[in-house]
Amino acid sequence: MKGLNKILVSKAELQHRVKELGAEISLDYHGQELVLIGILKGGAVFMADLMREITLPIGIDYMSVSSYGNSSTSSGAIVIKKDIDTDIRGKHILIVEDMIDTGLTLQHLQKHLLTRDALSVKICTILNKPSRRLVDIKIDYEGIEIPDEFVVGYGLDYAEQYRHLPDVWIVDTLELGIH
Repeated sequence: MKGLNKILVSKAELQHRVKELGAEISLDYHGQELVLIGILKGGAVFMADLMREITLPIGIDYMSVSSYGNSSTSSGAIVIKKDIDTDIRGKHILIVEDMIDTGLTLQHLQKHLLTRDALSVKICTILNKPSRRLVDIKIDYEGIEIPDEFVVGYGLDYAEQYRHLPDVWIVDTLELGIH
């Protein structure tokens, strides 16, 4: 496929790590009320896989936020395009994200959700890119650490393309004309 350099994380690696995260979350939240909040659009694939691996009753909801647009780098301005519908007062919240890069979006969302009287707001990501971090943010459930590469697949996109790929690919930014 045009612009794809090589597979960074295979479908098998992703499935294995999602299974481990599901087991860990199930153990940690046993007997508690947990709501997963998936971050659209990229987090939808991970969220679907993760919730099937969690062995407790859970609630789910989704948020849509923007900080990238059609760019390969974050603008830093976080805009909530769709907020949750669920009343989260007195519940434990787990934000489910595809990738944490600068940390700005997750920091903003965590603060936003804590204002709604949740018991806790923790973070789960399948991909972590710590080399790009601009803020200190605690990742409670970390999937796979990746290098500072522009990646697509497993929900991640470039200009709304490549989300459907089952593996995480490194993008050849020169071939696609990404600056």
